[in-house]
Amino acid sequence: MTTLQLRWKNPASNTPLSFGPFNSTTQIRWKKPANTAQTRLENRTRDPNLDKLTAHYRRLKLILNLYDVVSARKRGPFLSVQSLSKWAPHAGIKTVTAGDLLRKYPHIFEVFTHPIKRNLCCKFREKFVILLNQEDDVVSQNEDENVMRIRKILMMSVNGTIHLHALRLLRTELGLPENFRDSIIIKYDEVFRMVDLEVVELIDRNDKDGSFGVAKVESWRKTEYTEKWLSEFEVKYAFPIHFPTGFKIEPGSREKLKNWQRLPYVKPYERELTYHLNLQTTETMEPSSRCDELTSRSAVVGKRSFGGVERYEKRAVAIIHEVLSLTVEKSVPVERLAHFKKDLGIVVNIRELLLKHPGIFYISTKGIAEIVFLREAYSKGCLIEPNPIYDLRRNMLDLLLLGNRHTSELKTERELKDEPKDMTDDENGWESREGDFVIPILESFTDHEDNDDMN
Repeated sequence: MTTLQLRWKNPASNTPLSFGPFNSTTQIRWKKPANTAQTRLENRTRDPNLDKLTAHYRRLKLILNLYDVVSARKRGPFLSVQSLSKWAPHAGIKTVTAGDLLRKYPHIFEVFTHPIKRNLCCKFREKFVILLNQEDDVVSQNEDENVMRIRKILMMSVNGTIHLHALRLLRTELGLPENFRDSIIIKYDEVFRMVDLEVVELIDRNDKDGSFGVAKVESWRKTEYTEKWLSEFEVKYAFPIHFPTGFKIEPGSREKLKNWQRLPYVKPYERELTYHLNLQTTETMEPSSRCDELTSRSAVVGKRSFGGVERYEKRAVAIIHEVLSLTVEKSVPVERLAHFKKDLGIVVNIRELLLKHPGIFYISTKGIAEIVFLREAYSKGCLIEPNPIYDLRRNMLDLLLLGNRHTSELKTERELKDEPKDMTDDENGWESREGDFVIPILESFTDHEDNDDMN
């Protein structure tokens, strides 16, 4: 007895399935589309301006790494072109050869012949080195701002302590000097105290004058309240939202966003007890019992009450928003934010939280690592409120982006002297060309013949 075999192709695996008497009742399970952080990152609406800026800064970062490697050599701040191909991979430059690197960025590298060994060598141009020295000078002069940044981060922490390795990872983004442990933390011992070799503590967490415990977003809320005449209920816990161009708003998401903007939360510089004192009014009771009840309420609101999870997530959004506002370029690598989770009390996944709020943050994957930008701080790929350190870094980036343009301005005095004198002006304004050396000889012959004729 022959059995009818039906062959059907499974769209999930593209393999034919045979149906017979033994598998006629087999059910085929359809795979649901995955909805993970990776898929949301790949399917997000892109911002071409910020992606292009990230790609440019990626190349600048590699050049700066190469400068650190070359400047650390004891033989001088230059090296041969042959040695450049060996040192470049240590700086992360693995896809470009040494010759292509020197040809692509003539405004950064200067190629010359060694006076003794007579081999080709390269070094960083003086203009690029001057910009690096100016950045170091500006960073060292901004001690007050550096103290303010570290103090604000410590005020946002749970116990008033921060691990130094987390601050070292964000040293460039925060604009801190390389030796900030000695030049800032130990120097200002009336503000900071070293609990351990790698833990710094804020001595006084109480903001007496009220200037340090105010988040950056509060200035935007004040402007919205005074200039746009919005109600305090709409603005008090809101954040500026700037969706990228082409962002598709799903049905019902506007109402959810409106409710989320109104949702109260514990602000970065507030404590939960203070928050509940401002949020709710308690009946007249003894101070000890009132504090106990408020503490129990804060524990209940954290996880069990309605909206507790959303409030914790909104507090994490506010903390990340404030950390990005304290940076120089309003951008930070995502993986380095994870080192602040324990100290700042962030219990959610940072990457998923950033992807959940595309109107506040934007993650770019065009760099060496994933970079998160504060969307409200940028307009068309440029910082709206620049600072001196940002301006110097943009000048370095401009030298990088010049490429092979305007290379005539880079010729040194030695190169100008070695050039053949094809066109020179004499006293009469005539232009001398190749072969003009014959003219004086011929003129001497004509003068000699004229003298003979006169004799």
